[in-house]
Amino acid sequence: MLFRSLQTRGVDAVALPLIHIAPPADLALLRQAWHTLAQQRLVMFVSANAVSGFFAARPTGAPWPAQTLAGATGPGTSAALRAQGVPTACVVEPPRQAAQFDSEALWRQLKRHDWAGQSALVVRGEDGRDWLAEQLTGRGARVHFVAAYRRTVPVLAPTEQTLLADARAQPRAWLWLLSSSQAVDHLRQLAPASDWSAAQAIATHARIEQAARAAGFGQVRSCAPTVDAVAAVVAEMARSLQSPPPPAQRR
Repeated sequence: MLFRSLQTRGVDAVALPLIHIAPPADLALLRQAWHTLAQQRLVMFVSANAVSGFFAARPTGAPWPAQTLAGATGPGTSAALRAQGVPTACVVEPPRQAAQFDSEALWRQLKRHDWAGQSALVVRGEDGRDWLAEQLTGRGARVHFVAAYRRTVPVLAPTEQTLLADARAQPRAWLWLLSSSQAVDHLRQLAPASDWSAAQAIATHARIEQAARAAGFGQVRSCAPTVDAVAAVVAEMARSLQSPPPPAQRR
Protein backbone atom coordinates (compact mmCIF):
# COMPACT_ATOMS: atom_id res chain seq x y z
CA MET A 1 0.00 0.00 0.00
CA LEU A 2 1.13 3.54 -0.75
CA PHE A 3 1.08 4.72 2.86
CA ARG A 4 3.38 1.85 3.91
CA SER A 5 5.85 2.83 1.20
CA LEU A 6 5.75 6.39 2.53
CA GLN A 7 6.42 5.09 6.04
CA THR A 8 9.61 3.41 4.82
CA ARG A 9 10.76 6.85 3.68
CA GLY A 10 10.28 8.30 7.12
CA VAL A 11 6.87 9.88 6.52
CA ASP A 12 4.62 9.75 9.60
CA ALA A 13 1.71 8.22 7.68
CA VAL A 14 -1.36 6.46 9.03
CA ALA A 15 -4.27 4.91 7.15
CA LEU A 16 -7.91 5.92 7.45
CA PRO A 17 -9.91 3.53 5.23
CA LEU A 18 -12.74 5.37 3.49
CA ILE A 19 -13.84 2.53 1.21
CA HIS A 20 -14.88 -0.95 2.25
CA ILE A 21 -14.35 -3.63 -0.42
CA ALA A 22 -16.94 -6.41 -0.36
CA PRO A 23 -17.64 -9.35 -2.70
CA PRO A 24 -20.02 -8.70 -5.59
CA ALA A 25 -23.69 -9.48 -5.22
CA ASP A 26 -23.53 -12.15 -7.95
CA LEU A 27 -20.53 -14.47 -7.65
CA ALA A 28 -21.94 -16.80 -10.32
CA LEU A 29 -21.35 -14.20 -13.04
CA LEU A 30 -17.77 -13.82 -11.91
CA ARG A 31 -17.17 -17.56 -12.09
CA GLN A 32 -18.79 -17.72 -15.53
CA ALA A 33 -16.46 -14.99 -16.79
CA TRP A 34 -13.47 -17.27 -16.22
CA HIS A 35 -14.88 -19.75 -18.74
CA THR A 36 -14.90 -17.05 -21.43
CA LEU A 37 -11.26 -15.96 -21.07
CA ALA A 38 -10.03 -17.89 -24.11
CA GLN A 39 -12.56 -16.01 -26.27
CA GLN A 40 -11.52 -12.58 -24.95
CA ARG A 41 -8.89 -10.55 -26.75
CA LEU A 42 -8.67 -8.26 -23.71
CA VAL A 43 -9.60 -8.40 -20.05
CA MET A 44 -9.26 -4.90 -18.61
CA PHE A 45 -8.87 -4.49 -14.83
CA VAL A 46 -9.71 -1.09 -13.37
CA SER A 47 -7.74 -1.59 -10.14
CA ALA A 48 -5.83 -4.02 -7.95
CA ASN A 49 -9.14 -4.69 -6.15
CA ALA A 50 -10.60 -5.82 -9.46
CA VAL A 51 -7.68 -8.24 -9.86
CA SER A 52 -8.12 -9.64 -6.35
CA GLY A 53 -11.85 -10.12 -6.74
CA PHE A 54 -11.58 -11.70 -10.17
CA PHE A 55 -8.84 -14.15 -9.25
CA ALA A 56 -10.67 -15.15 -6.07
CA ALA A 57 -13.18 -16.83 -8.40
CA ARG A 58 -10.48 -18.56 -10.48
CA PRO A 59 -11.17 -22.25 -11.12
CA THR A 60 -8.47 -24.44 -9.61
CA GLY A 61 -5.52 -24.74 -11.96
CA ALA A 62 -7.02 -22.48 -14.65
CA PRO A 63 -4.19 -20.86 -16.66
CA TRP A 64 -4.22 -17.40 -18.17
CA PRO A 65 -4.73 -17.80 -21.95
CA ALA A 66 -1.63 -16.75 -23.87
CA GLN A 67 -3.69 -14.93 -26.51
CA THR A 68 -5.65 -12.83 -23.99
CA LEU A 69 -4.31 -9.40 -23.05
CA ALA A 70 -4.64 -8.18 -19.46
CA GLY A 71 -5.12 -4.42 -19.36
CA ALA A 72 -4.00 -2.48 -16.28
CA THR A 73 -4.56 1.19 -15.54
CA GLY A 74 -1.42 1.58 -13.44
CA PRO A 75 1.57 -0.07 -11.79
CA GLY A 76 -0.37 -1.29 -8.74
CA THR A 77 -2.82 -3.16 -10.95
CA SER A 78 0.00 -4.53 -13.10
CA ALA A 79 1.85 -5.80 -10.03
CA ALA A 80 -1.32 -7.51 -8.81
CA LEU A 81 -1.72 -9.25 -12.18
CA ARG A 82 1.85 -10.51 -12.19
CA ALA A 83 1.47 -11.70 -8.61
CA GLN A 84 -1.45 -13.82 -9.80
CA GLY A 85 0.74 -15.41 -12.48
CA VAL A 86 -0.39 -13.46 -15.55
CA PRO A 87 2.58 -13.53 -17.98
CA THR A 88 4.30 -10.18 -18.40
CA ALA A 89 3.93 -10.54 -22.17
CA CYS A 90 0.14 -10.43 -21.74
CA VAL A 91 0.06 -7.32 -19.55
CA VAL A 92 -0.71 -4.00 -21.27
CA GLU A 93 -0.16 -0.91 -19.13
CA PRO A 94 0.74 2.78 -19.34
CA PRO A 95 4.48 3.51 -19.33
CA ARG A 96 6.05 4.09 -15.92
CA GLN A 97 6.72 7.73 -16.80
CA ALA A 98 3.07 8.44 -17.69
CA ALA A 99 1.69 11.68 -16.23
CA GLN A 100 -1.44 9.86 -15.05
CA PHE A 101 -2.46 6.25 -14.57
CA ASP A 102 -6.04 5.89 -15.77
CA SER A 103 -8.20 4.58 -18.62
CA GLU A 104 -7.02 7.32 -20.95
CA ALA A 105 -3.36 6.40 -20.41
CA LEU A 106 -4.14 2.70 -20.95
CA TRP A 107 -6.08 3.45 -24.14
CA ARG A 108 -3.01 5.09 -25.68
CA GLN A 109 -1.41 1.63 -25.53
CA LEU A 110 -4.49 -0.36 -26.55
CA LYS A 111 -5.47 1.73 -29.56
CA ARG A 112 -2.47 0.36 -31.46
CA HIS A 113 -4.35 -2.95 -31.83
CA ASP A 114 -7.10 -3.86 -34.28
CA TRP A 115 -10.31 -4.26 -32.28
CA ALA A 116 -12.79 -4.94 -35.08
CA GLY A 117 -14.78 -8.06 -34.22
CA GLN A 118 -12.81 -8.67 -31.02
CA SER A 119 -14.33 -9.38 -27.61
CA ALA A 120 -13.29 -7.51 -24.46
CA LEU A 121 -14.23 -7.88 -20.81
CA VAL A 122 -14.03 -5.04 -18.28
CA VAL A 123 -13.54 -6.18 -14.67
CA ARG A 124 -14.58 -3.50 -12.22
CA GLY A 125 -16.77 -2.72 -9.19
CA GLU A 126 -20.53 -2.77 -9.45
CA ASP A 127 -20.36 0.62 -11.16
CA GLY A 128 -17.68 2.67 -12.86
CA ARG A 129 -16.68 4.74 -15.86
CA ASP A 130 -17.60 3.52 -19.34
CA TRP A 131 -15.04 5.67 -21.17
CA LEU A 132 -12.62 2.93 -22.21
CA ALA A 133 -15.46 0.59 -23.16
CA GLU A 134 -16.79 3.33 -25.44
CA GLN A 135 -13.41 3.64 -27.16
CA LEU A 136 -13.24 -0.11 -27.76
CA THR A 137 -16.83 -0.20 -29.03
CA GLY A 138 -16.04 2.66 -31.38
CA ARG A 139 -13.26 0.53 -32.88
CA GLY A 140 -15.65 -2.39 -33.47
CA ALA A 141 -15.10 -4.46 -30.31
CA ARG A 142 -17.82 -6.24 -28.33
CA VAL A 143 -17.48 -5.16 -24.72
CA HIS A 144 -18.91 -6.88 -21.65
CA PHE A 145 -18.67 -6.04 -17.95
CA VAL A 146 -18.39 -8.12 -14.82
CA ALA A 147 -18.39 -6.91 -11.21
CA ALA A 148 -15.57 -8.32 -9.09
CA TYR A 149 -16.31 -6.31 -5.92
CA ARG A 150 -18.53 -3.72 -4.28
CA ARG A 151 -17.41 -0.44 -2.71
CA THR A 152 -19.33 0.64 0.36
CA VAL A 153 -18.98 3.18 3.17
CA PRO A 154 -16.84 1.58 5.88
CA VAL A 155 -17.77 1.17 9.52
CA LEU A 156 -14.87 2.82 11.32
CA ALA A 157 -13.19 1.10 14.24
CA PRO A 158 -12.86 3.12 17.48
CA THR A 159 -9.24 4.04 16.72
CA GLU A 160 -10.26 5.20 13.24
CA GLN A 161 -13.12 7.26 14.66
CA THR A 162 -10.63 8.94 16.99
CA LEU A 163 -8.29 9.63 14.06
CA LEU A 164 -11.07 11.22 12.03
CA ALA A 165 -12.24 13.28 15.00
CA ASP A 166 -8.70 14.61 15.49
CA ALA A 167 -8.40 15.49 11.80
CA ARG A 168 -11.68 17.41 12.02
CA ALA A 169 -10.65 19.23 15.19
CA GLN A 170 -7.13 20.11 13.97
CA PRO A 171 -7.35 20.37 10.18
CA ARG A 172 -4.00 22.16 9.81
CA ALA A 173 -2.19 19.37 11.66
CA TRP A 174 -2.96 16.78 8.98
CA LEU A 175 -2.14 16.32 5.32
CA TRP A 176 -4.62 14.10 3.50
CA LEU A 177 -3.62 11.75 0.69
CA LEU A 178 -6.74 11.00 -1.37
CA SER A 179 -6.58 8.20 -3.93
CA SER A 180 -10.25 7.92 -4.94
CA SER A 181 -13.06 10.39 -5.61
CA GLN A 182 -15.45 7.87 -4.04
CA ALA A 183 -13.34 7.97 -0.88
CA VAL A 184 -13.96 11.72 -0.76
CA ASP A 185 -17.70 11.10 -1.12
CA HIS A 186 -17.57 8.60 1.75
CA LEU A 187 -15.64 11.09 3.89
CA ARG A 188 -18.46 13.57 3.43
CA GLN A 189 -20.92 10.92 4.61
CA LEU A 190 -18.80 9.91 7.59
CA ALA A 191 -18.11 13.49 8.66
CA PRO A 192 -21.07 15.59 7.50
CA ALA A 193 -21.00 19.35 7.92
CA SER A 194 -17.22 19.31 8.47
CA ASP A 195 -15.24 22.44 7.68
CA TRP A 196 -12.18 21.41 5.66
CA SER A 197 -11.29 24.94 4.53
CA ALA A 198 -8.07 24.89 6.61
CA ALA A 199 -7.14 21.35 5.51
CA GLN A 200 -4.59 20.37 2.87
CA ALA A 201 -4.79 17.36 0.58
CA ILE A 202 -2.88 15.55 -2.12
CA ALA A 203 -4.97 13.98 -4.88
CA THR A 204 -3.61 11.30 -7.19
CA HIS A 205 -5.81 12.30 -10.13
CA ALA A 206 -7.46 15.44 -11.47
CA ARG A 207 -10.95 13.99 -10.85
CA ILE A 208 -10.01 13.36 -7.21
CA GLU A 209 -8.71 16.91 -6.94
CA GLN A 210 -12.07 18.20 -8.18
CA ALA A 211 -13.92 16.04 -5.62
CA ALA A 212 -11.68 17.30 -2.80
CA ARG A 213 -12.26 20.92 -3.76
CA ALA A 214 -16.00 20.28 -3.92
CA ALA A 215 -15.79 18.83 -0.39
CA GLY A 216 -14.28 22.11 0.79
CA PHE A 217 -10.58 21.30 1.16
CA GLY A 218 -8.74 24.59 1.28
CA GLN A 219 -5.58 23.54 -0.55
CA VAL A 220 -5.33 20.58 -2.91
CA ARG A 221 -2.36 19.46 -4.98
CA SER A 222 -2.50 16.71 -7.56
CA CYS A 223 0.35 14.40 -8.51
CA ALA A 224 1.01 11.00 -10.03
CA PRO A 225 0.13 8.02 -7.78
CA THR A 226 3.75 6.95 -7.34
CA VAL A 227 5.78 6.89 -4.15
CA ASP A 228 8.37 9.31 -5.54
CA ALA A 229 5.79 11.85 -6.70
CA VAL A 230 3.71 11.69 -3.53
CA ALA A 231 6.76 11.83 -1.23
CA ALA A 232 8.00 14.96 -2.99
CA VAL A 233 4.67 16.76 -2.58
CA VAL A 234 4.36 15.56 1.03
CA ALA A 235 7.75 17.09 1.85
CA GLU A 236 6.80 20.36 0.21
CA MET A 237 3.36 20.66 1.81
CA ALA A 238 4.56 19.47 5.22
CA ARG A 239 6.76 22.54 5.45
CA SER A 240 3.70 24.77 5.28
CA LEU A 241 1.98 22.67 7.95
CA GLN A 242 4.91 23.28 10.27
CA SER A 243 4.99 27.01 9.63
CA PRO A 244 2.96 29.10 12.07
CA PRO A 245 0.20 31.25 10.59
CA PRO A 246 1.14 34.89 9.97
CA PRO A 247 0.39 37.28 12.84
CA ALA A 248 -2.84 39.20 12.64
CA GLN A 249 -2.46 42.69 11.23
CA ARG A 250 -3.46 45.53 13.54
CA ARG A 251 -5.68 48.23 12.17
